[in-house]
Amino acid sequence: MADKAKPGKAANKTPPKSPGDPAKEKSAKRLSLESEGTNEGATAPELSALEEAFRKFAIHGDTRATGKEMHGKNWSKLCKDCQVIDGKNVTITDVDIVFSKIKGKSCRTITFEQFKEALEELSKKRFKDKSNEEAIQEIHKLIEGKAPIISGVTKAISSPTVSRLTDTSKFTGSHKERFDPSGKGKGKAGRVDLVDESGYVPGYKHAGTYDHKVQGGK
Repeated sequence: MADKAKPGKAANKTPPKSPGDPAKEKSAKRLSLESEGTNEGATAPELSALEEAFRKFAIHGDTRATGKEMHGKNWSKLCKDCQVIDGKNVTITDVDIVFSKIKGKSCRTITFEQFKEALEELSKKRFKDKSNEEAIQEIHKLIEGKAPIISGVTKAISSPTVSRLTDTSKFTGSHKERFDPSGKGKGKAGRVDLVDESGYVPGYKHAGTYDHKVQGGK
């Protein structure tokens, strides 16, 4: 008697998961971000001249800075380089007070939005004769398109004392022997007593003239 065939296990009709398609994954990710109000792949909005200046000063002197936040030191430099500080209406003290007022209690930096608030505070002092709106526009103009000023190499200041100490023509004793009349160092010859094997006594001024005289008389 033939054995009855056992019913086979139902085949899995779900197709195997294929390797991820980069284009589809990117599209899904973009749609997900769009639902949160962010559109991946969209062209970043062009920065205003004010925000561009903010970012340049924010990253100045800090290779790890992102440009999204600014430290108090860079804030002070911005106000100084862009002439927000005029020494009369706005001083470095005013700048520090406004920074401390605007930033959070436990924060050490300010964002771009807080930066604009700080400028609004200073504009009232910097441009007292203008309306609030005009004062803000004027203080923005001082900063827009600007970048940190890089200080040049400090020039050496010449003084009579330094000149006297470095003038080789005024050296005496063993120090004088280390330099030739032009002021150039003699090297080892100026530091070590070399044996004079010329046959002349030391200090003889006419050394080397004998041969010239003998040859001239022939």
